[in-house]
Amino acid sequence: MGTYYLLLGLIALVSWMVSSTLKRKFAKYSKTHLRNGMSGAEIAEKMLADHGINNVRVVSVKGRLTDHYNPKDRTVNLSEAVYHERNAAAAAVAAHECGHAVQHAQAYSWLQTRSMLVPIVNVSSSLSMWIILAGLMLGFGAGLGLGFWVAVLGFGLMAVATVFSFVTLPVEYDASNRALAWLKNRNIVSREEYKDAEDALKWAARTYLVAALGALATLMYWALQIFGRD
Repeated sequence: MGTYYLLLGLIALVSWMVSSTLKRKFAKYSKTHLRNGMSGAEIAEKMLADHGINNVRVVSVKGRLTDHYNPKDRTVNLSEAVYHERNAAAAAVAAHECGHAVQHAQAYSWLQTRSMLVPIVNVSSSLSMWIILAGLMLGFGAGLGLGFWVAVLGFGLMAVATVFSFVTLPVEYDASNRALAWLKNRNIVSREEYKDAEDALKWAARTYLVAALGALATLMYWALQIFGRD
């Protein structure tokens, strides 16, 4: 158990470092004003138009780092800073979210898989731990039997959430690659602006990688607790 907590502590530390670096990078690149003077909203609308996507709206949402693409109502949701600002960070985020819209339009397989898992993950992420603990407590009182299978059910739900974390990785990396390729090929940004946008998206992607590794470490720990018992 000590090794597990050490591993979780290490992952938490790395997660904090990546998150702090990401915020610092975005603050830095928010000062890199685009030579073309385009706002994040304008960049998003142009990228959608260039890909022949005319059924997706670009809207502004409150909050910080709340940017996302919603496949249900087909909206690219940009935080107020990204929507209005005209800098490398805003360009990177706006293009990245539009990358998801392009994935949706082109039926990108990993995005479809992630979308199918969303309803299950919405339930499993909040219940899996409680079900596992309930199963283990039943197991302590009555031996392996009902308690064991309850714990296995919780473990299965946690496994789905872990798979979801790893399925998210190719979705996010591909969206960034699409965004960067478009920014470069359409000459939306200068060479220096491109480097800033590329670095910002690279650090953003690392937050998903650390989260996936953390989910895997937790899953392995509970696997030992459930299946490693005598």
